[in-house]
This record gives sequence, structure tokens and C-alpha cells, in this order.
Amino acid sequence: GGPGWRLPGRVLELVFSYLELRELRSCALVCKLWHRVLHGDENSEVWRSLAARCLAEEALRTDILCNVRAFHHAFSTNDCSRNVYIKKNGFTLHRNPIAQSTDGARTKIGFSEGRHAWEVWWEGPLGTVAVIGIATKRAAMQCQGYVALLGSDDQSWGWNLVDNNLLHNGEVNGSFPQCNNAPKYQIGERIRVILDMEDKTLAFERGYEFLGVAFRGLPKVCLYPAVSAVYGNTEVTLVYLGKPLDG
Repeated sequence: GGPGWRLPGRVLELVFSYLELRELRSCALVCKLWHRVLHGDENSEVWRSLAARCLAEEALRTDILCNVRAFHHAFSTNDCSRNVYIKKNGFTLHRNPIAQSTDGARTKIGFSEGRHAWEVWWEGPLGTVAVIGIATKRAAMQCQGYVALLGSDDQSWGWNLVDNNLLHNGEVNGSFPQCNNAPKYQIGERIRVILDMEDKTLAFERGYEFLGVAFRGLPKVCLYPAVSAVYGNTEVTLVYLGKPLDG
């Protein structure tokens, strides 16, 4: 045979580690040395790398499936204020430093039935107003001044993380969560938003603590996850999770 037959076992192992299972079966039949290299040690580089490749593909497949769904439900690049852009990851909104403007974004897909959960977190300063919630397709996503845009009319419902106020129809609907000295939002904390179109409610969780129902009696229209921000270069990430796990 050629020089390949006389390669040291360690080099053969390295070469074999690039091959797939079907090819390895054929190699094992070539000669005693190759057979010994392939069958002598199940912890060898060959099998370790094959296992790692298979496992990685499997893990990737599950992750990709979740990510494809989440991406499908992420912020819309066409349905947001002109002063924000969606970053390359597809999930994070960046607000440009524009003076005297409040800027929002809606997701690509809204819900008129079922139960849905998503997570939102701020990755930069909140500024004076930082609102998370839901909006219809008709709610404005940009306006003058620094205001609570989400909740400023009857087309949106919001929770301002800066002062813990609930907002709808331009009015404060009480503070949230309903307890004395509720802790203020900390940058990076994940808020889980739970929309139940059967019960017509919107609720929030912080960490894994259920904070309660924030809004009841939501209309039977298509409602979109949304946020509004005022601070220059602040970033907000939204990831759709699917059906809430509690039922």
C-alpha cells in the first residue's frame, strides 16, 4: 500500500476524526492497523469528535427551532419609529440619540387569541420613561417630547418601569406591582409579559416572581408586544417564549 498505510496511530486518529460514521465503517475494513486504531479505544479522538458533532447538531436543531419561532415574533424592522433600528441579532432595539422624541416598536406578529409569553429587558439607561406592554396596529410608535407613548391612548397599554405606573388611554391606572415600596427595575432584569386573550388580561413576572395581573378587560382585537423608550443609545431586547409554562 501507499504511505497512508504506515501513518502513526495518532495521525490516523486525527485524520479519522474528520470522517462521518459511514466512512469510518469502510475505513475499519481496510487493514488491521486501521481496524485497531478505530476499535481499540472508544474514548479516542475519533469517537469523541463524532459524538460532539452529532450532539452539537442535535442541540443546534432544537435551539434553531426555538430561535426561528422567536425571530418570527421579534421586533418588526418596518413597524417602529424612524429613530430606532433593530440590531443584527434580530431581537434588540437600539434607540438613536434624538432630542425631544419618544420612540417605540411593535413585533411582527400580534395575537387575537390564545396565551402568549415573552421576555423584555433593558440593556441601557431607562431615562425618564421606559414602557413595556402591548399595542394595536393603530397605536403611534413615535411622538414629540419625552412621554409615556405606550398607554398614551386607547390603542395601547403599558407599564412604565421608571415610576411603576400602569398607563392606558393617557391616564395612570394605578401603580404596579400593588405592594408598598415595590422595588424599582434594575438594568438587565428580565420581565416576563403574559398576554391571555381568553381571559383578556395582561400580567407581568420579574425573575420568576409573578407580579400579578396589570390590565383586565382587553378588547378582542389583534394585540402586539411593544415598548417605548426616550433615552439616547438605550437598547431593549424582546424574545418571544411561546405559551406560558403554567398551563
